[in-house]
Amino acid sequence: MKEIQGEEASQTQPNSDNGVVQEVMKLQSVQHLLEPVLEPLIRRVVKEEVEVALRKHLNNMKRNGGKDVNSTSRSLQLQFLNNLSLPVFTGTRIEAEECSAIKVAIVDSLTGQIVSSGLESSAKVEVVVLEGDFDGDERDNWTLEEFKNNIVREREGKKPLLARDAFLTLTGGIGLVGEISFSDNSSWTRSRRFRLGARVVDGSDGTRVREAKTESFIVRDDRGELYKKHHPPSLSDEVWRLEKIGKDGAFHKRLSRENINCVKDFLTMLFIDPPRLRHILGTGMSAKMWEVTVEHARTCVLDKRMHLYCPPGSQQKSGVVFNIVGQVMGLLSECQYNTIDKLSETEKIEAQNLVISALQQWEEVVSFDDEASLTSSVKREISNGTKYLASQKIGGFDYAQPSASSPDIISTIYSVGGLSGLDDYALHGYDQALSYPGQVTNSLICDTDITQTFCDEDHLRYFDSDLQPQSLGLESQADLQTAVEGFLLQRTVAVQAQRRWTKVFSVLKWFSIKRRVKEKFRGLQI
Repeated sequence: MKEIQGEEASQTQPNSDNGVVQEVMKLQSVQHLLEPVLEPLIRRVVKEEVEVALRKHLNNMKRNGGKDVNSTSRSLQLQFLNNLSLPVFTGTRIEAEECSAIKVAIVDSLTGQIVSSGLESSAKVEVVVLEGDFDGDERDNWTLEEFKNNIVREREGKKPLLARDAFLTLTGGIGLVGEISFSDNSSWTRSRRFRLGARVVDGSDGTRVREAKTESFIVRDDRGELYKKHHPPSLSDEVWRLEKIGKDGAFHKRLSRENINCVKDFLTMLFIDPPRLRHILGTGMSAKMWEVTVEHARTCVLDKRMHLYCPPGSQQKSGVVFNIVGQVMGLLSECQYNTIDKLSETEKIEAQNLVISALQQWEEVVSFDDEASLTSSVKREISNGTKYLASQKIGGFDYAQPSASSPDIISTIYSVGGLSGLDDYALHGYDQALSYPGQVTNSLICDTDITQTFCDEDHLRYFDSDLQPQSLGLESQADLQTAVEGFLLQRTVAVQAQRRWTKVFSVLKWFSIKRRVKEKFRGLQI
């Protein structure tokens, strides 16, 4: 039995080896048959996949602003060089800030330099309107197709969205946008906003120049000049020119009832008493509206003039310095000027109260061209050993030293004998006050005790005629005012001013005494 099984196994082994050989031979024959067919197919599939991958890679490089592998090494782009002036209204010329023309330039995006030579520097550029929400990718890049797809066209039945000339030609790499304006507002677009875009339409030698775009903005219907808000407003503008305050609206009427009629009034109240201003506008103005209105008002351009107010009793050594709208700029303390940033909160409150007093007593306020002139005046007064605008004691009279046009001084001079001039009295070289026996206190009218001194003939020979304007060779009181103003305006240093005032008051005393003495003398003769 075992012998039979061994014989069967020996017969099965050769048969198994023959099967393997036959399988290998079959595979080789199939490979020889399929290889000419499969190899081109596989090559074609691989080639297509590689080409697709390369195209995607090249597109990504272009989107990221990389260099084109088949073109120039420079990467060029258009750029708006200035910002638009806002707000923008339909039918009104689109301008840049400070009412200047919009500038477009072609620049090298790698260096940031304007391309001022070559074919691209004289390219023709078109200005278009873009959707307000067109931002590109996360790196603010976009393809040419994306730019085209975001161009906004006019609504059906409407005029072209950009009126007038939307084309310009670069010169030396820079061009100015001409007279263009919007014919429609932006409220009907998906973002309710527009952007301006610029693209090269000729002169790029086949190389793509990346387009430019501005920041987004709102275009409103033109309400006419009579209703426009001013940016920035001026002090003399009516208060409804401010944002959120409509002409003849509720806020406008409330402000008018409180005599807040112009932007200057609004700003003055804002700096003097902001809670009251907020109360005047009422709860109808929300916190957000209040912020917008105040922010707009603060953009008003103020002049550099400074105003100084010294309260009574300060002897002109201390006071508050403020601008035209009552904003505290600093404090003058013992002839030392300290700016607002150096003041404590208590000092700021004190300064604010002084400004309120100054506005109520404006005739006591002194004005300067700017802060530099204020500080230099203070330093000059300190170096001269005097007090700023200080009262000085001259010839027994304690008087303030106001301006030449001060009504108090002029009226005082007019009250003495109807004088019309001082030129006929030789005061040149006269440095000392005329001295008279007796005591003169608080008046230009001489005391009766002093008259006896002038009763002798030596003095009376100077008073032998009536004191009339014609006897003095003066034609009118206007001559006196002119003479005195000219005299007062010749102020130099404190000593010279003292001498001039001494002369003036000595002459005035002389003629004041003349009347009293002459009347007394005539009484004695009778």
